[in-house]
Amino acid sequence: MSIGSVLDLLRPDFPDITISKIRFLEAEGLIRPERTPSGYRRFSVADCERLRFVLTAQRDQYLPLKVIKEQLEAIDSGAATLGVREARARAHAGRPGGSESAVDSEHQAAPGGNRNGAAAPRRLGVVPSEISPDDLRFDHEIRLTRADLLAKAEIDDAFLNDLIRANLITPGAAGFFDGDAVTLAKTAKAMAEFGLEARHLRAFKLAADREAALVAQIAAPIAKSRDAGARARAEETVRELAALSLTLHACLVKSSVRTSLGG
Repeated sequence: MSIGSVLDLLRPDFPDITISKIRFLEAEGLIRPERTPSGYRRFSVADCERLRFVLTAQRDQYLPLKVIKEQLEAIDSGAATLGVREARARAHAGRPGGSESAVDSEHQAAPGGNRNGAAAPRRLGVVPSEISPDDLRFDHEIRLTRADLLAKAEIDDAFLNDLIRANLITPGAAGFFDGDAVTLAKTAKAMAEFGLEARHLRAFKLAADREAALVAQIAAPIAKSRDAGARARAEETVRELAALSLTLHACLVKSSVRTSLGG
């Protein structure tokens, strides 16, 4: 299955999962999906099971990736203890916790946990205060139809038309939308509950365009270099600068709001 299919499979249990997160776990050696001749990832059922185990261990037991990786390696080698195998089975079932804490049986309970098998409290899903450059990678594997976008973002056709007219969402040449369009539409919908219509969000678009232009000015000379890998370095520069720009923007907005409220 594709990485998009994996997201659809896991998101009911892990709403904050992203393509960047999956790629990061792959880079850390926690999952090893196959690649097609054209370079696309292809995930097996076993890969999805492995991902579910990792995400559950992070969310409910607060285990560091190093410990999770050691557990997976122990399972792969056949040296895993019963406790780890139970944790993996629980992760595959998508039901954190249970009558007996598998990780606790391995003396790896999360801080603040207890010995009665209760899972650690789930953390709230919030927008991170800092943006990683990896979050800004383009994923060309996600192609959503208009109907897909409406369903995933839980918006109606009129609202989507408003976003398109305001130039906040732009379909591709073939009429498809990317994964970011879903996030943007959901965000715009949430802001609409505060009385902000699509036309009011144009200010955000204009500010984003100005920031993007500044980043592009810095990266353009790198991309034009004749050195091997120049384009890749330029794209990496864009991602790093864009991530810093977004973090700076968030800090400035927070500071301005605090000042406006007399804080």
